Amino acid sequence: SANYLLGVGRADCTGPVAEVPLMGYANPEQVGRGLLMRLYSRAFIVADLDDSRRVVFVSADIGMVSQRLRLEVLKKLKSKYGELYRQDNVILSGTHTHSGPGGYFQYTLFWITSKGLIRPSLNAIVNGIVKSIDIAHQNMKRGRLFINRGTVENSQINRSPFSYLENPASERSRYSSNTDKEMVMLKMVDENGQELGLISWFAVHPVSMNNTNHLVNSDNVGYASYLFEQEKNKGMLPGEGSFVAAFASSNLGDVSPNTKGPFCVNTGQSCNNSHSICPVGGAKMCMAMGPGNDMFDSTRIIGQNIYLKARELYEKAYQEVTGPLSSAHQWVNMSDVSVELNATHTVKTCKPALGYSFAAGTIDGVGAFNFTQGSLEGNPFWDEIRDQLLGEPSNETKACHKPKPILFSTGEMTRPHPWHPDIVDVQIAAIGSLAIIAVPGEFTTMSGRRLREAVKREFDSHGTPRMDVVIAGLCNVYTHYITTYEEYQVQRYEAASTIYGPHTLSAYIQLYRGLARAIATNTVQDLPRGPEPPFFNIGNMTLLPSLTADRVPVNKTFGDVLQEVRQQYRAREVAEVTFVGANPRNSAENATEHNFLTVERYTNTSDSWHVVWNDASWVTRFYWTKGSFGRSNVTIEWHIPRDTEPGVYRIRYFGHYKKNLSKNSAAFIAFEGTSSAFEITAL
Repeated sequence: SANYLLGVGRADCTGPVAEVPLMGYANPEQVGRGLLMRLYSRAFIVADLDDSRRVVFVSADIGMVSQRLRLEVLKKLKSKYGELYRQDNVILSGTHTHSGPGGYFQYTLFWITSKGLIRPSLNAIVNGIVKSIDIAHQNMKRGRLFINRGTVENSQINRSPFSYLENPASERSRYSSNTDKEMVMLKMVDENGQELGLISWFAVHPVSMNNTNHLVNSDNVGYASYLFEQEKNKGMLPGEGSFVAAFASSNLGDVSPNTKGPFCVNTGQSCNNSHSICPVGGAKMCMAMGPGNDMFDSTRIIGQNIYLKARELYEKAYQEVTGPLSSAHQWVNMSDVSVELNATHTVKTCKPALGYSFAAGTIDGVGAFNFTQGSLEGNPFWDEIRDQLLGEPSNETKACHKPKPILFSTGEMTRPHPWHPDIVDVQIAAIGSLAIIAVPGEFTTMSGRRLREAVKREFDSHGTPRMDVVIAGLCNVYTHYITTYEEYQVQRYEAASTIYGPHTLSAYIQLYRGLARAIATNTVQDLPRGPEPPFFNIGNMTLLPSLTADRVPVNKTFGDVLQEVRQQYRAREVAEVTFVGANPRNSAENATEHNFLTVERYTNTSDSWHVVWNDASWVTRFYWTKGSFGRSNVTIEWHIPRDTEPGVYRIRYFGHYKKNLSKNSAAFIAFEGTSSAFEITAL
């Protein structure tokens, strides 16, 4: 019999796949030039049977949820649904892929690497999230929830093991590994046993695709979603079908999927040292390698590992989740929290600031400047530039952040808008015995363990024992990393990016304990709301090149084939065709959920073509190459799977070109191109 009303929904949130910087590695050169897999928002609504309370969990294939994004989503939900979906019962979480379009932030720091606020990018994500919630809302069914947990092997390493070792030996000895290998899975079925979907929480950085990648995609966890949904939505194209599988982020702060560890790109020797430095070329040359032959292969291997464990847990999920729903939320000024460490000792958080090692990047993505991780002294050259550009940090901020040498005192930088948030969301939603802690950033392995333990203890001591406590990462507003006090002392990347100072974790633990206590004692209504976050009035502040009219080579038209396919291929080869193209941004701005390509198979009996793959497929790649004078090419690759049915196939391309009609008006005109037919022969 049913315990809840359940709804699931999935919607495209890909946005512009060209010219927009990808969000994650903070590398301004890493701009989109095509598409490997589409990005989706996946929404799950749980209501109690009398529909008096609801909880919404959304996992979106984006780098992180920004405050701007959350505020705009909540505004839209309010105008559609009134008080049904609010800041306390809606959790928005990002998977943390580093290969999605950026530009959806209101705080100035994030403008530097993503070329400002890019409306088409922000709108695509806002609309995709809202649409996924709409679909879930319209398809509520009576159903049941099941939970399971298990260990995922061979899919993570700790990328700052020297920081982890700073934690007390007595604490470390309680854990068998320096990463959290546990996956927690929530399975949803309706009362007739029809499968609706699942949410998996697992701590790993989706950085199997490295910072040389220019194709928009959802990385390893997105590939896990893709495999699960392809399996359950039989006969459907990727992105279609009712079963929704979300692989959500957790306390992944110091966790990399690049399991071979760090090597010097130039010499091949290991650079697994406390500063991640190579003898020749320094930190710039130190990169972690995944298990595959290349980044695509590593994405596939790690994604498949995660998927296979999820499938096993899903099939054996018998422990039912029952009990009431509740949610608690507060806005907190994180730059000014007093934390009682014990009866006699109170400490404070700081105004946000980033340390030197922030600019060094990590072994998953090297920084743009020549900084090394674990920096405890500044450098006069950068200090000078910073003081001129940005003003020197105050003595108070310097003292508060010790031993962090401050590179950017973002909390003291307010032009043209503040550079970092002060007002941060803390939030917990409870679905029966499952408590989801929505955290605004990237908790390291040990930080996450301390937080989960503290919240569980709080529930225990207020009469709600045996809670399953899970951390959902990258929620609601982005505040970089949260390390433990001990990890903070050695100032590697994660510590330099712990923006509210050494006591950030202690402050969050105090705050989340307060939320857990309110839920356990049924006093959520008495929690102070806290100070409302700002909503800056920003137009389209962007350095993105403006969309110019598209042009074609002499005697050619849009969609013409420039480089034809071969007449014959075997499975496991790559079919490739190049067309006269146009800027893909035209399509993103003029046709939502535009599909750029299809692979089609010819059917004799009906003398017709039917689509076997689309642009969301893992086996297709869409490349856009910008030329001069408004010209551009599109190359489509189909990596032919080994189980492809022999027969006759073709590849099609769909685009829009921009045509200027007069000085102030332009039209976007749809066009398509088709390759010659080609044959696939048996292996």
